[in-house]
Amino acid sequence: MNRTPRLILAVVFIGIIMFSAISISQNLFKAAQWDVTDQKLYSLSDGTMAILAKLNQPVKMKLYYTKTAAMKGPDQIRYFNNYYNFVQSILEQYAAKSGGMVTLDIIDPRPFTQDEADVMRYGLRRIPMTQEENFIFGLVLQTQFGVTKTIEFFSPERQSFIEYDISSLIDSAIRRQKNTFGVISSLAVMGDDLSPYMIRMMQMQNRPMRGPWTIIEHLRQKYEVQSVADDVSEINDIDLLLVIHPKDLPETTLFAIDQFVLKGGRAIVLVDPFCFADQPSQQQMYSGQAPQSGSNLELLMNQWGLRMPNNNFVGDPILAELLPWGQNQSIARVIAIIRIVSEYFNRDLAITANLNEVRVAFAGALKEIPISSPDGPEITRTALISTSPKGNTFTVETPYELMNPNPQRLMQRFTDGIEPVIMGYLVTGKFKSAFPSGIEIKDESDPNAPPQLLTGLTQAQEDCAVIVFSDVDFITDALAYQNTFFGRIPLADNAAMLMNAVDELGGSAELISIRSRGTFSRPFLVVDRIEALAEESTAQQERAINAEISSFQQELNNILASAKEGQEEVIGSAIVQKKNELELKILDAQMRLRDVKMNRRQSIEHLGNRLRNLNTLPGPVIILLIAVLLGIYRVSKKRRYISHASDA
Repeated sequence: MNRTPRLILAVVFIGIIMFSAISISQNLFKAAQWDVTDQKLYSLSDGTMAILAKLNQPVKMKLYYTKTAAMKGPDQIRYFNNYYNFVQSILEQYAAKSGGMVTLDIIDPRPFTQDEADVMRYGLRRIPMTQEENFIFGLVLQTQFGVTKTIEFFSPERQSFIEYDISSLIDSAIRRQKNTFGVISSLAVMGDDLSPYMIRMMQMQNRPMRGPWTIIEHLRQKYEVQSVADDVSEINDIDLLLVIHPKDLPETTLFAIDQFVLKGGRAIVLVDPFCFADQPSQQQMYSGQAPQSGSNLELLMNQWGLRMPNNNFVGDPILAELLPWGQNQSIARVIAIIRIVSEYFNRDLAITANLNEVRVAFAGALKEIPISSPDGPEITRTALISTSPKGNTFTVETPYELMNPNPQRLMQRFTDGIEPVIMGYLVTGKFKSAFPSGIEIKDESDPNAPPQLLTGLTQAQEDCAVIVFSDVDFITDALAYQNTFFGRIPLADNAAMLMNAVDELGGSAELISIRSRGTFSRPFLVVDRIEALAEESTAQQERAINAEISSFQQELNNILASAKEGQEEVIGSAIVQKKNELELKILDAQMRLRDVKMNRRQSIEHLGNRLRNLNTLPGPVIILLIAVLLGIYRVSKKRRYISHASDA
């Protein structure tokens, strides 16, 4: 046979073999996968596998995604095509790992079809694109016994929690009703709770009403969340209690929290030496009183073996954030706004095991203290989050320094530490009451009546559990979320850490390991650390030069002020000469300061060039080495062939 037909047949047969091999592999190895992502984004966690193993009834999932409409939509809609592929791959893993108990249908609902009617019946969210087209991206889950659960819309704000949302949907479809979650706070975390009359008045005056915090909305997806008054004397019918910024709580409320925990209730407490979300009103500012934006639960925390000193704020030169600050929005390293990264979370607890980064602002320092009675029950305190070993605390002279903080001044108040500072604890054990003798309650209706004694448990009969964080701002919308076209999306794992704590104390063991398996972007920890060290090396020079400039400026101001009215002609020339000398000194100091900053920037850029070269050079070098080796091999083989031919 001629050589050309043989080559054509060989190519055809190779194509047939490859096509057959791919088809066979897709069928035989459909469930097989190799997740090469660092955070295993495309693999199901152990918690999900445990939930799937407990399934005792078939579950049908319907993924509704208007793929046809998305291809014709604007950029904000077309962005979802990649997100849809990710969600689809995760759902396919559920079906593959469930042993046939979970089935998946993927539906592209077109206008005026039964599929679109089903979308309306299930209540999935629709985003209008044209008069006929709607963008739909949601999930419907149905069990054999008629239970229907939905994810109305796969919003980007839940991208880090996608597996949790799906597993929670399955878990809630096969178990009882939601737990009840109570919230006590001195902040309007639940939104404006107004009477119908006040709502109408605000609407007539076009005054905006505050809605609940985003974290509260997320809690409502899994729990029945209700507000608890801050003057209660007893807390009942609550499974979990969240205490946010407990500022100036009355004794009756402290007693109610104390007894709730002793009776077996679980609590999460967020205290803060300075809370940015607790801004004083204009009336308070004009009154001349110093603003009080701190909270503590000292009386109860002492019984839990913890203490948070007031007017002490955590800083960290390694983890401090670089942020635009001041009127000119210049970049500054704010020592008290820190980004806690993965190596400073407790990896032995599910609450923090899978977190990547959490941002806190002006957090307090939690310290372990001996409990009041040495012979009392043993209490276990487990640290959750901390600073780097160089973290430490600093203080301020007045609260006004915190209202408009100066990053340079805060840095001057800070000195490097020698051990990490703890900002979160899990505390377990048989707690003792902070009110062993009870409390006295006065009858407000009868001022002359003697106070009544209200008593309760003096010690818990079973193990109690509380989680304490020394920052409130980390769950606020400003620090935990970012506004986008499709709503608020989470920043870092701030919300995830609180939700993990809720799941831990709520007893949902399977769901704990699912929360926040990772984000799609990772911080450049090594680069950030080296940049921080570079800035630290020049910080002393900058402080010295700034102090020199300040002294020159103060001396100049004093000289100008010494020229009294009517004496300008006598001492004017001397003042002008001294003024010129000081201005030259200030200019020289400013030039030296610019040189220091320029050298620091050049060292950081040099680091960037080195890292870029290290990342890009290995590929070409390896290819070049392979080419050289192949060339040597081919030359040696050719020489052997020539030598054998000559011998023959």
